[in-house]
This record gives sequence, structure tokens and C-alpha cells, in this order.
Amino acid sequence: MIDLALSVLCSSLIFVVFKLFSVHKVHTLSAIITNYVVASICGLVFNPLTISLPQLMSKPWFLGTVLLGVFFLLVFNIMAKSSQINGVGVTSVATKMSLVVPVLFAVMYYRDKLSILQIMGIILALAAVYLASSRESGLKMERNHLWLPVLVFLGSGCIDTSIKFIQEGYLMDSDYPIFSSTVFGAAALSGFVFLGIKGTGTAANFRFKSVLGGIGLGIPNYFSIFFLLRALNHDSLNSASIFTINNVAIVLFTTLLGIILFKEILTSKNWLGVGLAVISIVLVALF
Repeated sequence: MIDLALSVLCSSLIFVVFKLFSVHKVHTLSAIITNYVVASICGLVFNPLTISLPQLMSKPWFLGTVLLGVFFLLVFNIMAKSSQINGVGVTSVATKMSLVVPVLFAVMYYRDKLSILQIMGIILALAAVYLASSRESGLKMERNHLWLPVLVFLGSGCIDTSIKFIQEGYLMDSDYPIFSSTVFGAAALSGFVFLGIKGTGTAANFRFKSVLGGIGLGIPNYFSIFFLLRALNHDSLNSASIFTINNVAIVLFTTLLGIILFKEILTSKNWLGVGLAVISIVLVALF
């Protein structure tokens, strides 16, 4: 549970850093790419074993991990597009409700067993995500761009599912740092290629603020994946429960951080979502 709590903490810090990006007018894409570079370096620094490139490429999980890193960047760009067109609220809900995908995969593929109370907790978790993310104006979607939050939902869910699949079938404990480094390294390389294709990869975008923001984002980003992998390796909770608790706890904690750090005001609907989040975590974790 400590690893899961640390993963939630690191993931929540990511949202705080994103919030600071808008406050300090940081060039988001440049900071994101810098973050992937920093996260990849963290994996190399914390890797207990030295490994050469041929050894790395011979790992059974290498190719799938590289493709996952490319997918990281692709989903991020879809999230950015959806946030611009449909709004941050809709995109946030789509991202967190994606917990349904890895939960269903764990139940169907790994035969994870869920009690009636845990199933109730997962249903409450989905309601909590929606209510906690809603604002006074409600969640409104552009009908012509409904496909964007749908892709965010599926993409985010597939990322979590892929992490679990690789962790369960191919990774040893000692592989976690270098696996994380490979994922983020592939995402960083994809980002530089993307900037080159767009013709926006100028040094002007990588100013001090963008680089500093990328460093502040990259460190918690690396550890959010690292501790999630460790949590998935525990026998105390099955993966369906872990993904549910992880996503709902992030919503709960980021909501509280928004109140404390940014003086955000919650509606009665938001507070109801916070309450349901607490209940859902208790049901999933304890029963």
C-alpha cells in the first residue's frame, strides 16, 4: 500500500506542475518532451545494474516498451486537442474513467476476483470521478469532436493495461528502472521527431522556464510509473483494485491540492464526488 500511496502522490504532483505551467506561461510541449528526457535519465540513474544497448534490445519487453513510449506521446497530443476543443473537465473525466479498461482486462484475462462490495466501489468510483471533475457550467462536449474524449478514454486505458501486461509477463523487479527509462526515452525521441515534422522544434521553445518545468514534471512522472509497477507486484491487492484506487485517489488528492494551493472553490456536486471517492476507496481496498 505504501508503493501505491507514493504512486498517487507522484501522479498528483504532475497535475500540480501542469497547473503551474499555465500560471507561468510555460511552453507545454517543450516541457513535456524535456520531462520525458528527465524521466528517462532517472531510470538510468536508479538502475542498479549496468546494461549495454545490445543487452537492452535483447530484452523480451524492449520492442513493446518502445511502442508504448510512442503511444504515450500520441495519447498526450490527443488529450491536449480534446482539452482545447471539449474542455479540461471532459478530458479529465475521460482520462480517469479509463480505469474501466484495465479493470475489465484484469477480470477477464487474469481472472481477478471482485467481491460485490468491490464492484459497488468501482461503480461509485466512476460516479466520484464525474462529480469531482464537474464545474458549475457542467461538462459540455462538441458533438462533432466526441471522438476525441473517446480516444482519450481508450488510449489512457490501453496504456495502463499495457503496463500491467508487460509487468506481469516480462519484467523482473530489477527491470523496473530500465523499463521506465526505455518507455520515457522512446516518448522523448518521438517528441523530438514530432517537433521536427511540425517544424516547431526551435531552441526558442526550450527556454529556461520550459526546461525547469520539464525537470519538475519528469521526476514525479518517473516515480509515478516506478511505484505503480511495484504496487502491481504486491499480492495484497489484485490489479483491478489497484487501478481503481490509484485513479480515484489521484482525483481525490488533486482536488484537495487544488483547494489548498490554488484556492479552488468546490461546488456541492464536487464535494459529493469527494465523499464518494473516499467511500469507493474503502470498499475496494478493504473488502
